[in-house]
Amino acid sequence: MAAKKQALGRGLGALLQSMETTNPEVDYDNSITASIALIPISKISANPHQPRKEFDDKTIEELSQSIIEQGVIVPITVTKAANDTYILIAGERRLRASKKAGLTEIPAYIRVATKNEMMEMALVENIQRENLNAIEIALSLQALIESFNLTQEKMSEKIGKSRSSITNYLRLLKLPAVIQIAIQEDKISMGHARALINLESEQEQLNIMNQIIDRELSVRQVEEMVSELKNPKPTKSKTSKKQKPLPASHIEFQNNLSEKLSTKIEIKRSQRGKGTITIEFSNDKDFERIISIIEEN
Repeated sequence: MAAKKQALGRGLGALLQSMETTNPEVDYDNSITASIALIPISKISANPHQPRKEFDDKTIEELSQSIIEQGVIVPITVTKAANDTYILIAGERRLRASKKAGLTEIPAYIRVATKNEMMEMALVENIQRENLNAIEIALSLQALIESFNLTQEKMSEKIGKSRSSITNYLRLLKLPAVIQIAIQEDKISMGHARALINLESEQEQLNIMNQIIDRELSVRQVEEMVSELKNPKPTKSKTSKKQKPLPASHIEFQNNLSEKLSTKIEIKRSQRGKGTITIEFSNDKDFERIISIIEEN
């Protein structure tokens, strides 16, 4: 047990012993708004307002090894609950890593906090410190706005992000759920998503998302595709004026082939029935991908 107490951090044990409020028994209604104490890990419950639901096992393991060597350098933050227990406000990674390191106690700041204050502190702490993905950040920002009626300007002051950055995150929540999941799973980047937001058609958004994944398109390429869809260039060819609409069979083939190859297909046909089929590819790797699909069939 003594070895585990030494793992709390050099000098931190002495600091805790010198505090007037080393006893974790804190009255919720006490006028003291914060104290620091060693708290049994078994008495700490998870924060129900934690925006992050998944934690990387590798980083927890690395932090656990650091705690074994150096101790818990930064105390977690908790609030007092009923029956001599505590609810975690901030520091879930440190708590999980401490459990993994075999600690039975952990240094903690004890805050007097209402339910709303707990939620606010947990969300702000996560936005500022944790490696959240863009959707997790967006959901955390939305929760803060809805729970505390914050303007984007107040939000900017509270979390230290610009108003334009906050707006960009919140706009992600307007995308279809499938695209939001793709962002969470790191299949597409926030830059890709910001380009897709500019399309009004959900189907067009999903089509391009699939091409981003299949063809490994860059953000710049996606921006150009979106720009072409929103502002199609007029055909300057003189012969195009004489061209008749493609027959239904040609249009159906063009759409089917485009979907099968996950790229843009263009069919041109003269009045006499002569024409060309153009298959678009973005780079050599994309060219090889298309060729392999064609050869398989």
